[in-house]
Formats: sequence, C-alpha cells, structure tokens
Amino acid sequence: MRRLILLAVGVAMGIGVMTVAIPMAKVFSADKEQRFPQLKMEQLNDQQRPFADEILKVSSIGITGPYNSMLRSPVMGQRLFNLLDYVRFKTSVPRKLNEFAILIQARLWTSQVEWYAHYPLAIKAGLPEAVAADLKEGKRPASMQPDEAVVYDFCMELSTKHEVGDATFKRTRELFSEQQVIDLIAVSGTYITAAMMANTAEETVPAGKTPPLQPLSAR
Repeated sequence: MRRLILLAVGVAMGIGVMTVAIPMAKVFSADKEQRFPQLKMEQLNDQQRPFADEILKVSSIGITGPYNSMLRSPVMGQRLFNLLDYVRFKTSVPRKLNEFAILIQARLWTSQVEWYAHYPLAIKAGLPEAVAADLKEGKRPASMQPDEAVVYDFCMELSTKHEVGDATFKRTRELFSEQQVIDLIAVSGTYITAAMMANTAEETVPAGKTPPLQPLSAR
C-alpha cells in the first residue's frame, strides 16, 4: 500500500564551520490571500479528477497542501507524484541520508513546509539532531559521520556550484554505488521542484505552528 507522500533543497571543503550563502527569504503569512485558491472536488475537470482520486487513496490531508498546486497541471502532477513515491520510499539511498538530502534542499530554498515535514522524519531515521541544527543555521555541520559528510558536500556542491568536482565525486563513489549517486541527484532535484512550487504558492506551516526556518542573508 502506498504511503502518504510528504513534500516537503558552496560546499565547504575545508575544515571547520562555514556559513552557507543563502539569499534573503521571507516567511509567508497564513493570513495572506492564497495565490492558488484551494480547489474543491466539485471544481475539478476530467483531467484533474482521476489524479485527485489517486491522491485521496494515500493522503491524510485531502487535496490540500502541495496537491493543490500539483492539480493545476494534472499530467505533470501525476508524474511528479509517482517520482516522489520513488525518491521517498523506493530509493536506493539509505533513509537517514535521503532525508538529510531533502533537508539540505529545504534549507537552501528556505522551504518552511519541507523542513516542517521532513525534520522529524530525518531525526527518526537516525540523523543526529546536532547535524540538523547546524544545517538549520546555514552552517556546515560539525559532527557529521563520513557518509553524512559526503551527502552534504555532494548536494551542496551540486546545488550551489551547479557541478561536482573530481574530488567530491571520488569521495562519493567510494561510499555509494552508481545507482545511489543517481538517486541522490534525483531526490535533490525533485525536492528543489517541490520547494519552488511551495515557495511560489507561499505555502506555510499549519495554523498555530511557528515556521522553523529563519531567513539567512547572503554572506
């Protein structure tokens, strides 16, 4: 049975703590008028309805949240839905490291909903709280295990420099298979897309909850 998909993206190659350069990002107000008003089942057209039926089989939040955006482009949304199912639940990357990669993109994009959804999943999967805390502050985590450091360096280098250097790739391949490297790229890119949609839609955390991420200025 398929589970609920939670949508939740410069590498520091030297020793010590380094602050990540992240553009200023605002915290979206829950009181502001929605850019994409919430769709209702009775509003859906013949393309959207089958996708909504698929969503309702696994979703505990109905067609709200990220699904409200995805339904605007139902063919793309269905394919993204299937891709998310793979990169969350069927990937070759170990769960702890996969969730860490998602948190990296959530921090880079200051995606409140991604961090809110995936922080507890990452901790439950075994990511140390100290590692997540440093990442949350925009710092290279100081106490990473070798596999965590490789994931951090690979994802950060690819996301901020738009390439992966030979040294980083060599370290990555020493610990991960070719399939795992490709799956690590895929989960990063998928959650960049999810963060883009969430930020454009100005999705925020549930009512009464405090947005977990503070905007970090570029340095």
